[in-house]
Amino acid sequence: MKNAVFIVIVIVLLGWTTYELIVTSKEKEAREYGSAMSDEIYNSGDASDYSNSGIRKGELAPDFELTTIDGENIKLSDYRGTRVMLNFWATWCPPCRAEMPDMQKFQDNKDVQVLAVNLSQTESSPKNVPNFVDELNLSLTIPLDEESAVSREYQVLAYPTTYMIDSEGRIQFIVRGAMNYDFMVQQYEMMQ
Repeated sequence: MKNAVFIVIVIVLLGWTTYELIVTSKEKEAREYGSAMSDEIYNSGDASDYSNSGIRKGELAPDFELTTIDGENIKLSDYRGTRVMLNFWATWCPPCRAEMPDMQKFQDNKDVQVLAVNLSQTESSPKNVPNFVDELNLSLTIPLDEESAVSREYQVLAYPTTYMIDSEGRIQFIVRGAMNYDFMVQQYEMMQ
């Protein structure tokens, strides 16, 4: 029995180590590429030019237009000059539910606009979103990605996924998975 437990632990550690090596390598490559792209975009003279946008750290976040739960049309570019936390979520996602109160607190306490994009095509009923918002007493801006166009463009594969975007529209960090308030504040304070 002890040998079986030991073997399982070794396999888990080897898997974790392999994963860390792959992820670290890809993150380093993305940082290097993102840095070069950031300089290229910055030196192009027009920071509002979304033709040079991308979803890597340092790149201009791709612009989009969606309708909110309140029926208002918004664009990401409307928030230029403001730090934005762009979060992709669904009501059926337990980690999404867990982080929503912290996102509300984060928006209330920091100079940041949270855009909590609901992955509407994944919802079993359109009523789920307003019920969820009411239940958690949220006042966040909730755009509805009804055709999953924005989530596809941002390559959202895990729920929740969050992009922190600086006031110039550049992606500063990306998190796949839930965050807590302290982590949000820590990343916010590291932004320029």
